[in-house]
Amino acid sequence: MRRIAMLNQKGGVGKTTTTVNLAAALAGEGHKTLVLDLDPQAHATLHLGLLPGRSGPSLYEVLTQGVPLAKVRREVAANLFICGSHIDLAGAELELIGSVGREVILRDQLDADPEPFDFVLMDCPPSLSILTLNALCAAREVVIPLQAHFLALHGLSKLLETIHLVSKRVNRDLKVSGVLLCLYDAGTRLGGEVIEDLDRFFEGRRNATLPWAEARLFRTRIRRNIRLAECPSFGQSIFQYAPSSRGAEDYGSLAGEIQGRDPAPVWMTDAEPRAATAAPADTLEQAPVAPAGHL
Repeated sequence: MRRIAMLNQKGGVGKTTTTVNLAAALAGEGHKTLVLDLDPQAHATLHLGLLPGRSGPSLYEVLTQGVPLAKVRREVAANLFICGSHIDLAGAELELIGSVGREVILRDQLDADPEPFDFVLMDCPPSLSILTLNALCAAREVVIPLQAHFLALHGLSKLLETIHLVSKRVNRDLKVSGVLLCLYDAGTRLGGEVIEDLDRFFEGRRNATLPWAEARLFRTRIRRNIRLAECPSFGQSIFQYAPSSRGAEDYGSLAGEIQGRDPAPVWMTDAEPRAATAAPADTLEQAPVAPAGHL
């Protein structure tokens, strides 16, 4: 079982879109896939056609009342399951203040679940909260959706420091698999600069004892596509709503790359524009260390 947390403390970067559509792509290949919606906004739950609060118990009951995942899980398509969210999750942090081991509740629930899944994808909230910490303690991999903007690089540095703290103190198996560029515009100079900066950053740490020492910038990039914005309102993945769209092509490519295959032909050649002057190589070095938070 591969447990992957989709993580970025910044909102609107494509975490939920990536969680849902990557899960749908993997399920479409025959892999038994589970989505865990840890965001109180419940967007992944809505994206897959469930109404929060009307589809039975949610992850709120799992975290605060010890309800097994099997009683929360719903099958929404062939090989595709979800444990939904609810707005009550926003209060889980306060309710768990006095709980011993509150950061590993989700990990223990996954370990106790007898259902054999090939992939578990966790949609994390856009904050470094107890919900995010539960995901990082339960996961073995982190994928970071990111927009190709300078400020996104600044936030990435703080996020990596938080992942480092979790890996040192709570979950030594946690690794960063890579960074995924979302809402991508191939024709912009800034996009090329960000790619160069990320490539230099990860290549410079291949021999380091850090959880992102083997991380990479995925060759697949998720292009801006109106179909990806439309499909949540129909409660469908991109493969149900617009299977011939660029969005479906990109997430199908990402599913293959996650499994070690080559990306789609459109991403096989590095033909994207490059700026004459790259972004400063130390962009990722100058950001302050993220606060330890709940660690």
